[in-house]
Amino acid sequence: MSDNTHRMERTYSIRSLSSRGGSEMNSSYLVESGFFVSSFAATMFIGALVTVGILLISLLIGLAVMLQSCESKNSGVVQSHKLIDNHRICDIHAQHAELNGLKAHNCPPFCGDLAKQYIKGGLYARELNITNAVIQSYLGAVTAVDGGLDVVLMDADDILSLHPLNVDLFTNRFANFDSESFEESNHLKQNYLLQLYTKLQAGGWTLVFFSRKSQREQNVAMEIIYSAGFRSWYSLIMRSDDELQIDSRTYFSRRREALEKDGFRIAGIISSHMDALTGPFFGKLIFKIPNPICYQYSSAH
Repeated sequence: MSDNTHRMERTYSIRSLSSRGGSEMNSSYLVESGFFVSSFAATMFIGALVTVGILLISLLIGLAVMLQSCESKNSGVVQSHKLIDNHRICDIHAQHAELNGLKAHNCPPFCGDLAKQYIKGGLYARELNITNAVIQSYLGAVTAVDGGLDVVLMDADDILSLHPLNVDLFTNRFANFDSESFEESNHLKQNYLLQLYTKLQAGGWTLVFFSRKSQREQNVAMEIIYSAGFRSWYSLIMRSDDELQIDSRTYFSRRREALEKDGFRIAGIISSHMDALTGPFFGKLIFKIPNPICYQYSSAH
């Protein structure tokens, strides 16, 4: 019995040791195949992952915003180039319309929209002021001789065309050009011309108005000019019946020649229309007033 008991105890001890040894071997295997992470390190690791994720998201958002900004800038550049190209197209049409006496309908339709932007955006007013400064600087360097023979010619039709009766005439001819824009451009131009006229008077120049209209309209024309604030000038030249059928350039050249034969010295000619600024006998200086629309005075032909 004691032998059996001894063998059983021995067997149990061997099994216990065997079992314990297996457990220790298993624990050793798990430790060697993995690694132990403390709670602090795990927190730091997760925080780093979150930070990297946030940075990546921020980077993606920043790239998207930059891409959208670049697209907007490129779109703006394209639109700006298109606007500049349209302005050039309208300028070319306007120049040839004035040089050749073409009418407004020869200009592209979008020129009416550009003319409104030109007026309402303030560019027309700035160009009028710059032109005024140029005229003053040139004529200011020339001294008017006593006796009233040194004259400056001003285009009366630049004043007569500002009359409200011409609103329908203009707006019917210009695509996308409304009466409000017409009236605003008239207001700017009338103030400019009156300011220029006053300074020329103060400079001692004899002022002569000229028009493409018939002498039969002289009383109406004089009333419009006077009511617009132009109260003192030497004369108003208008077409006789014999001159109604001739080209406006020829008409102006003949009248300038007649003035010079009468002893007058033409110091300068001021007009927004090319037909008054071309041809012989134009005197010393010519000044082109900016025009907001593609237009040549229709009654000149």
